[in-house]
Amino acid sequence: MTRCDVLIIGAGPTGLVLALWLTKLGVKLHIIDKTSTPGTTSRALAVQARTLELYRQLDLADAVIANGHKVPAVNLWVKGERKARVMFETIGSDLTPFPFLHIFPQDQHERLLIERLEQLGVSVQRETELLRFADEGDRVLATLRGPDGAEQTWETQYLAGCDGARSQVRETLGTGFPGGTYKQVFYVADVDASGPSLDGQFHIDLDEADFLAVFPLAGEGHARLIGTVRDERAEHPETLRFENVSQRAIEHLKVTVKQVHWFSTYRVHHRVTEHFRHGRAFLLGDAAHIHSPAGGQGMNTGIGDAINLAWKLAAAVTGQASDDLLDSYEAERIGFAHRLVATTDRVFTFATAEGRIADIVRTRLAPVVIPTVLRFDAMREFLFRTVSQITLNYRGCPWSEGSAGEVHGGDRLPWAAAGDRDNFSTLAAMTWQVHVYGSANAALREWCVQQDMPLHVFDWQPEHQAAGFARDALYLIRPDTYVAMADPQGRPEAVDNYFTRHGIKLRPAHAILSARSDNVAHTGALHES
Repeated sequence: MTRCDVLIIGAGPTGLVLALWLTKLGVKLHIIDKTSTPGTTSRALAVQARTLELYRQLDLADAVIANGHKVPAVNLWVKGERKARVMFETIGSDLTPFPFLHIFPQDQHERLLIERLEQLGVSVQRETELLRFADEGDRVLATLRGPDGAEQTWETQYLAGCDGARSQVRETLGTGFPGGTYKQVFYVADVDASGPSLDGQFHIDLDEADFLAVFPLAGEGHARLIGTVRDERAEHPETLRFENVSQRAIEHLKVTVKQVHWFSTYRVHHRVTEHFRHGRAFLLGDAAHIHSPAGGQGMNTGIGDAINLAWKLAAAVTGQASDDLLDSYEAERIGFAHRLVATTDRVFTFATAEGRIADIVRTRLAPVVIPTVLRFDAMREFLFRTVSQITLNYRGCPWSEGSAGEVHGGDRLPWAAAGDRDNFSTLAAMTWQVHVYGSANAALREWCVQQDMPLHVFDWQPEHQAAGFARDALYLIRPDTYVAMADPQGRPEAVDNYFTRHGIKLRPAHAILSARSDNVAHTGALHES
């Protein structure tokens, strides 16, 4: 019998990010996948700003940006004319260090994550599948079948199901997967093409014709087309070729296709499992929720699941936190999954609905209403915050407490850049930490030194007020960069009481860092900025 702390089933982006986070926190894990090699094609393209923020903790953001393509704007077309454009940089430059949509295909994405894992001494065991597992209360026993056909028994503290929409982990748990399947058939095609919509931006056709979106890829004239197939053509999608799909939408976007490198068809589902946790087993990514591709949210949401769960598993494995902390994974992520499915369903239905009324709404009302609405700064900012996932928060959840200024417990730590340094630069430590914008009182300083709690004090700047911070307030930041607790008075007892209430035993920051194999430098117990 072989043992590990966490057994990860599935080596897509969700499972790989979970493995990378856990490895950096010193957790012993084993990750398997049924496939013989990483994927060579992918439907997931978009990496949202929030994912890039979280990747900055893992020292991944620069590599993703360098090897992908920044998308500065989204364009809406109707009847062969560009009717509206939203420039990301003009609405997101004061909200995030990554004010753009980024295109980085999933196959390249996975290779980067695998490379980083291997640098830390962890490899994916491939051609290996989960046959069965049993939760025995104090451990999980899992039977795996390896590439040679032999069965292996693994004992693990926790099991993470990152094994996709047909999850064996979910089926074993019996948590259900309610939802449905859209009647439309989608096609995806990687092409070399030319035309005004091959300008490095994102383009969507809203028309009576088939739905079509043009995603720019790295390289001039290289793009991915994602569209719908309707009518009798959808009855046998397995027989379709690119030549069989409707050319109307392609012509409306003025796309001239020169070469097709890859073409595939698929159906889209909208489902959320009833529980993200069952005992010592967890569901993440497509194993827990699937939805339409509207907004490029799917892969990013799975990565968010992984980072939310990773630090909690690490705390439980090391005895830093009680089992209640693991319950917060479902409490914080399932609500977002339901909202995401509902939102993408509305957008997808609007874009693909058939019939005369739907056509009138898209071709006559939308071209007038959408540009008018997008003239307002507040609406453009709302759109960017929603699509980029920086608006995602855990307010109202059991582990989110207090508020100071406009920042509440459960919020993503707002980004604030003053001079040549920003407040996100402290987050690479991946530990609990305290932020104060202004001055920290002597009692708080002393408490942080005694507890070996990193305290980062930022000289008060107008940018901090604009971001919503209260001067001299205390913000307790979780390892995943969300605000756990805010106290306007900056009292150390507020932090002490928070940890006591939630049963968290503070693990010295130096002990956490010493367990990590990448030797990220600790910034010290006190940092003045």
